[in-house]
Amino acid sequence: MAQGFFQLAIALAILLAVAPFLGTYMARVFMGLRTLLDPVVGPVERLLFAAGGVAHQRSMTGGQYIRAILVSNLVMATFVFIIFMLQGGLPLNPTALDAPNWDLALHTAISFVTNTNQQHYSGETTYTYFSQVGALGFLMFTSAATGIAVAIAFIRGLTGNALGNFYVDLTLSITRILLPISIVGAIALVIAGVPETFAGPAVAQTLEGATQYIARGPVAHFEIIKELGENGGGFFGINSAHPYENPNNFTNLFTNIIMLVIPAGLILTYGIMAGKPRQGWLIFGMVFIFYAVLIAIAAVGEFQGNPLVNSMLGEQAPNLEGKEVRFGWALTALWAVSTTGTMCGAVNGMHDSLMPPGGFATLSDMFLQIIWGGQGTGTAYLFVFLILTVFLTGLMVGRTPEFLSRKIEKREIVLASIILLAHPIAILIPGAITLAFPETLAGISNPGFHGISQVIYEYASAAANNGSGFEGLGDDTLWWNLSASFSLIVGRYMPIIALIYLADSMAQKQPVPETAGTLYTDSFLFTGVTAGTILILGALTFLPVLALGPIAEGFAIAKAASGG
Repeated sequence: MAQGFFQLAIALAILLAVAPFLGTYMARVFMGLRTLLDPVVGPVERLLFAAGGVAHQRSMTGGQYIRAILVSNLVMATFVFIIFMLQGGLPLNPTALDAPNWDLALHTAISFVTNTNQQHYSGETTYTYFSQVGALGFLMFTSAATGIAVAIAFIRGLTGNALGNFYVDLTLSITRILLPISIVGAIALVIAGVPETFAGPAVAQTLEGATQYIARGPVAHFEIIKELGENGGGFFGINSAHPYENPNNFTNLFTNIIMLVIPAGLILTYGIMAGKPRQGWLIFGMVFIFYAVLIAIAAVGEFQGNPLVNSMLGEQAPNLEGKEVRFGWALTALWAVSTTGTMCGAVNGMHDSLMPPGGFATLSDMFLQIIWGGQGTGTAYLFVFLILTVFLTGLMVGRTPEFLSRKIEKREIVLASIILLAHPIAILIPGAITLAFPETLAGISNPGFHGISQVIYEYASAAANNGSGFEGLGDDTLWWNLSASFSLIVGRYMPIIALIYLADSMAQKQPVPETAGTLYTDSFLFTGVTAGTILILGALTFLPVLALGPIAEGFAIAKAASGG
């Protein structure tokens, strides 16, 4: 027990040490300040801007920024879909794979362009090396960079500055952040034992004389951007539980931290860009506490194990079902909360095998979307909650609702409401339809309350741009591919559109001077009220689903174990 919780403490301490450095660096990048990479990537960026016809200094309006996002994402998704449908005749196909079904190809293209990477397939048996590297790997960079660009534009708007140029922000996110870290990280993973080869499957003769084919491929560089960009889509079907994606405790800790550093750092980036580092640290601390509490909930549930199994054993034992023994209960719980909190979606164990507290923690992560949230978009969601808190507390105490010296009015509240309503719409409506037809649509592989969690988890994962799943669900069907695509699109683009319009609206407001009635947002009290607002809004929206899923399942297991 002590060793497991010590491992958790080490991971949290490393995150606290690394996040400030990356947060400061990202602020310098997007504020146009000098960085160490200027001499290396500066000429490359200027060449890219010239070739793309991008006016480096021309800022976009909210409408222009949104159109740039939607058009570029549509073009990229179409390009990748075509690659999937033609992959049988393209190079780097050592296992002679044909094109997948059109609905699976469509779902995969939408899933990866939205930074979700939800997989209704096994990578090694469905997509070729060319598709995985040239198509999916390409989207892993661009979709993550799109999220970072949205966060930076949102921060600029909140602070009264112009939104900036989407194509410039997209390029800087790749050349200054994602690509340099990925190059160094991929080399570290290769040294640690992750393969990087275009050779076909290895062939081995077993002791019984049978022939075994061992899938491999260019995994290391795919793995690093999968975690860094909060993509989560695995090169192999079992994702980071596969020994070629995650062979040992070093790679497990390294990739776990890597998936956290950008969303954690972006909160501190806000504090620097807004000139309010104290507020950045307060918000960081609030999210960190949420994160640590959910880790504790999941870890304690896995450590205590299944009471039904314990009663048969005659002793208390951790729940090791669905886990890799090289990671155990503690690091699996840590990873599960990290991957659903960051919207990464990679898994090093089967979430379907988590005890009810683990299911509660992972679902709560995706319902709230701010612990630490999606790549860039999670940071923006945080400030939507801050704006709502300013408005609500202003109404309660009779103070002017202002945020960063700009009034919060009807337009901002309407846009904030749209952002928060898009998520339950994308989860609860298709979830209700699916559960209404469990035999024909759902594909549930678990009975009772766990089956409800299985369905809701899939749509929550899609809407939150996460991608993980309660595996065992029969999700490679026409219904699941198309309905999950609906949740992917609504969960990604409706909030982004509202976020950019909200930032644009704030940028156009004239700052108002501080008065005795101004509500200060960089205080412990206001941060605590914000935490309460997040919990209340999340509970009001999703508590019934949690009650029907993991909470009811936990009571049912406890009752059965007690002989009731």
